[in-house]
Amino acid sequence: MPELPPIVDLRQSATALRVQRGVMRMLRERHDMACYAEVPLSNGRRADVLAVGPKGEIWIIEIKSSLVDFQVDRKWPEYRAYSDKFFFAKPPELDAEIFPASEGLIVADGHDGAILRDSPDTPLAPARRKALMLKLARLGADRIHILMDPGPK
Repeated sequence: MPELPPIVDLRQSATALRVQRGVMRMLRERHDMACYAEVPLSNGRRADVLAVGPKGEIWIIEIKSSLVDFQVDRKWPEYRAYSDKFFFAKPPELDAEIFPASEGLIVADGHDGAILRDSPDTPLAPARRKALMLKLARLGADRIHILMDPGPK
């Protein structure tokens, strides 16, 4: 079996992948955002979706596919330092009440999504924004290269 591109690492459940697709479609179509899936951050965490808006704003979306998925996750507060806005994303069948009211919330399925609750703005420091933008430019170019030339590095 050929090696999968870094955007598909088989750690996501089928539900999480459906939510990811709907979130990314909604952000692109309604908010003019470019989306990256599975973005490694300098703190060792991995953002499920990282979106960049037309003015350089950065949003991180943490996908939760079930109650247990949310209950065992204690890392989500660490994403705040890497985004101007932070959202949870959930499938339609997951109860919205489990998520902290202080955070943004998106509902999505495999076709579309909607923002149920906006996220507070927490502007990034200029140096962090610059480092993230450089990382995203390189990550995007690397992913395109792998798709064009899937052979060994």
